[in-house]
Amino acid sequence: MRPKTRDKILRSRLLPLILIPVRSRIAIVTSVRYLAKVLTWLFKSREFANYSYRLTGNNRAQLVGFVSVVTQCPAEEIETYFDELEDDDHLRKRIDVELRRNKRRREFDSEISYGRRLGWYAIIRALEPSIVVETGTEKGLGSVVIAEALLRNGSGRLITIDIEESSGLIFKEASRYDSVIQRVIGDSVEQIRLLSMPVDLFIHDSDHSAEHEREELLAVARLMSPGGVVLSDNSHVTPELAEWSRANDRQFLFFREEPESHWYPGAGIGCAWSFK
Repeated sequence: MRPKTRDKILRSRLLPLILIPVRSRIAIVTSVRYLAKVLTWLFKSREFANYSYRLTGNNRAQLVGFVSVVTQCPAEEIETYFDELEDDDHLRKRIDVELRRNKRRREFDSEISYGRRLGWYAIIRALEPSIVVETGTEKGLGSVVIAEALLRNGSGRLITIDIEESSGLIFKEASRYDSVIQRVIGDSVEQIRLLSMPVDLFIHDSDHSAEHEREELLAVARLMSPGGVVLSDNSHVTPELAEWSRANDRQFLFFREEPESHWYPGAGIGCAWSFK
């Protein structure tokens, strides 16, 4: 198309009508791609909540940079932690054994992927926290990732809180985690208020309403150690951690997931921390 012709079209009052076919094509192509991913997941995947997936290569590199900034560790070191978790075939086999023992293997896909939990793992490996508190245990995949990082560090303990008695099925029968994981059943806000020890890393991943997230952050504030880090699995939905961070004179940063070949657009990691 000649520049003059293109200019006349762009200046025309009929432009909205002229563009309908172009805009329709863009919308249809995008919708078909999305629908293809949905159908693939529907017929090939068995998951229905807390999806597991790989990150795109570019997004994984972005997560390396995110964790490097938060922990002030070289990106090369963070990359080795990512590889460490992803290459741990023994861990995948242990998870599979526990799922089969509990007869809930059909809720998971054949290959377990960690997504943003790679970031949790690397942060723990880099910062070596003594006490980690996680709210929202669910089946326990995140808890196991945290526990494996603590075991590799050679120290540290995880207190994971969930309101459901059935939570933690991946690890609650596994003796490997007896010395690392303390499983607590009850309302997360109430249970946080009962804690008295300093918390080095807090992860909100329970009730994702803004009100509940806010209550958890208010409850844990008094417990955070001077260099303590707070992560939220809900910062792509609410501004609660960002606002809490400002109120408590902390840095705030957000990482957005990009799942590879999955219809789910991804969640992310909100992080509030203080430079030492």
